[in-house]
Amino acid sequence: MKTGIANLPLHYGQAPPWLFDRMGKLARSIIIGIVSEFGQEEFLKRLADPYWFQSLGCVLGFDWHSSGLTTTVCAALKEGIKGIEKDLGLFIVGGKGKTSRKAPEEIKVIAQKRWIKSDGQKLIYASRLSAKVDNSAIDDGFQIYHHTFIFTKEGKWAVVQQGMNTKTAWARRYHWFSQEVSDFVCEPHSAICGMSKLRPLNMIARESADSRKASTYLTCQNPTLMIKKIKRLTRLNLPAEHNFSLSDINPSWLEKILLQTYLKKPKNFEELLGLKNVGPKTIRSLALIAQLIYGTKPSFRDPMSFSFAHGGKDGVPYPVDKKVYDSSIEIMAQAIKKTKIGLSVKNEALKKLIKFYK
Repeated sequence: MKTGIANLPLHYGQAPPWLFDRMGKLARSIIIGIVSEFGQEEFLKRLADPYWFQSLGCVLGFDWHSSGLTTTVCAALKEGIKGIEKDLGLFIVGGKGKTSRKAPEEIKVIAQKRWIKSDGQKLIYASRLSAKVDNSAIDDGFQIYHHTFIFTKEGKWAVVQQGMNTKTAWARRYHWFSQEVSDFVCEPHSAICGMSKLRPLNMIARESADSRKASTYLTCQNPTLMIKKIKRLTRLNLPAEHNFSLSDINPSWLEKILLQTYLKKPKNFEELLGLKNVGPKTIRSLALIAQLIYGTKPSFRDPMSFSFAHGGKDGVPYPVDKKVYDSSIEIMAQAIKKTKIGLSVKNEALKKLIKFYK
C-alpha cells in the first residue's frame, strides 16, 4: 500500500485566470483520452483514488501542498467538458460553496433533457446523502463546503468533496465511487484524506452498527416519554474518560427533532440521516443517549485512510512553465485525433483546443 504523510493547509484566494484557462483545456483532453480508451466508469474509478486525483492536480499545474487543489481541479474538470457532456456520456455537477447546493437541481435538469438512461432521483439521492454522511455521520470537525458529483448516463457515479476546519485552518477530502458502495452508512468511502488530532464520532464504522440501530429506535419512540428519560440522564455524572459530554444534549431542542422523527418513523439509520434538520448535533445526541440507555457504544475510530497534502497556487515547488503547459495542450490535441471517440466529441474538443492558439 502507498503511504505517506504531509500537511493539508487551507488556502484562500483563486487560481490566476491564465492558469485556470489552461487547466480547463488540458483537463478536457485528458478526460476525452481516458473515456475514449477505457470508458466513463474508469474515469470515475480514478477520481475516487486520492493518489490519482492528486497526481491529476499536479499535471494540470496546480501546486501540491494546499487544499485549493480539490476545488480548482474539480472546477477545471467541470469547465473542461462543458458542451460535450452528452456525447461523452459523462456529467459533472456541484462545486464550491453555494454551487455545491445546486448539484441536485443540475442533475434534475440533465435528467429532464433525457441525456441519461438512469433514474435522476437515485442520482440526486446519492448526491445528497453522500454529503449528509460526511457532514453529519462523521463528526470529525470538518464542515463540508465543496461537493462535486460526477456521473455517467448509465447511472454510475463518484463524489469528491471537501470539509474545512476553520479553527485549525486544515481541510479533509472525501472520495466515493458508486461501485464500491454497498451501504451508504457503513464504510462507504473509497478514501478519506487529511490530518486530524481529534477523536471523531464515527457513526459509519462497522463497529457502530448497534449504535446506529439504537439511535434509529429512539427516534421512533413517544417523544414525551423520551424527553422525560433524557432529562433524567442530564442529571447524571459521567466518568471523566467518557467520549461524550452531557452538554451535547439539549432536551428542549431535541424534543422538536424527536417530534419530527416520531411522525416519520425512519426504518433505519440511512433514512434517519436523510431527514431534514437531522444534522451532526442530532446524531451526536442520539448516539450518547443510546449509549447511556442501551449500552451501545459508537466508534471513535478516525475513518481517514490516507494522509497527504493537497495542491496550492503559490509557485510551490516551482512556478508553472507556460511554454511547457501549452506544449502539453498541443500534444493532447494531437492525441485526441487518434482516439476512437465519436467524431462529434472529437471535433468539438479540437475546436476548443485550436482556439487557444488564435
